Amino acid sequence: MNPTVDVFEKRMVALEGGAAAVAASSGQSAQFLTIAALAHAGDNIISTSYLYGGTYNQFKVFLPRLGIHSKFVKGDKAEDFEALIDERTKAIYIESIGNPKYNIPDFEAISKVAKAAGVPLVVDNTFGAGGYLIRPIEHGADIVVHSATKWIGGHGTTIAGIVIDSGKFDWGKHAKRFPQMNDPAEGYHGLKFYDTFGSTTFAVRVRLEGLRDLGCAMNPFAAFLLLQGLETLSLRMERHVENALKLAKWLEKQPKVTWVSYPGLENHPSHQLAKKYLPRGAGGVLSFGVQGGGKAGSQVVDNLKLVSNLAKPGLAAELTRLQRRRRKDLIRISIGLEHIDDIIYDFEQAFNAAAALNPGPDSGQSREDTASTGIANLEI
Repeated sequence: MNPTVDVFEKRMVALEGGAAAVAASSGQSAQFLTIAALAHAGDNIISTSYLYGGTYNQFKVFLPRLGIHSKFVKGDKAEDFEALIDERTKAIYIESIGNPKYNIPDFEAISKVAKAAGVPLVVDNTFGAGGYLIRPIEHGADIVVHSATKWIGGHGTTIAGIVIDSGKFDWGKHAKRFPQMNDPAEGYHGLKFYDTFGSTTFAVRVRLEGLRDLGCAMNPFAAFLLLQGLETLSLRMERHVENALKLAKWLEKQPKVTWVSYPGLENHPSHQLAKKYLPRGAGGVLSFGVQGGGKAGSQVVDNLKLVSNLAKPGLAAELTRLQRRRRKDLIRISIGLEHIDDIIYDFEQAFNAAAALNPGPDSGQSREDTASTGIANLEI
């Protein structure tokens, strides 16, 4: 084990309140290592439909090639997950802050369903920022995964992921559902993982079989860069969430803005769950739409000066992206660390510049019309 990677893993264990961690070469590989350790051909996982597009594609398109089927719940209600569990279900998968509506799942309710069925709850906590906003293990998660590329790194310097094992799932109790954790391992001369490693069985299996056989290990320099990111994580997140809420409230008041989606706003469907599970703030990403739909949205984005038009959230700099795959007028903002007055000024001048390109009456699309239009569940 590389010592720099080892230090990063141990710090992530401390931040998330887990028992052990395994660093990976990307968030997608961390996610795949997790599923590959839990499920075999003929098994299934149950996932929320509120997912990052790359996750959806991995679950929907790639995993079936390996014989692993994904069942998608239309939302994140605990009873809907429960209804899909069968004897071949090997995991329930959710995101701490869902994509693209920024919905907050009821972790404790879903965990209760998972525990009753003897199935581990896996939470992608990328938007939870390394445990700063929420520590899912404290609310019943058994396994946590991250794309460390985003808020953990914080500066767009590296691609990386990590798997954190809570150490709380009883693999011995559920030996029938998870024989790979209890039966002699062919690749390790008959080693029985649970008998040998106990509470850290899952993390050890991910490391010994996943990293060895698939090769998606984190490189030491990536770990070094991520350790630099962790040193400022709490300070950065304070500014991210402060700026996000201020910008969301400002956008709500703008006549050219037709809708705003951010869990920190009282009118967001997940606002009460955000208050319960994310007391430090509702995240650093928000979305909004403007009058005139996609064309007007493109003009706003094109006229931003301070804000960059990129796709990677969680960086120190302000980022924006027009995402027509979800709905034509959706502009997603990853809030940066700049002073909020500078951010607001940039959007204000961009709105004015876009309006100058479209003189005359607005599109006729009212705030009420667009507010009632649902955002597509998946980025496909």
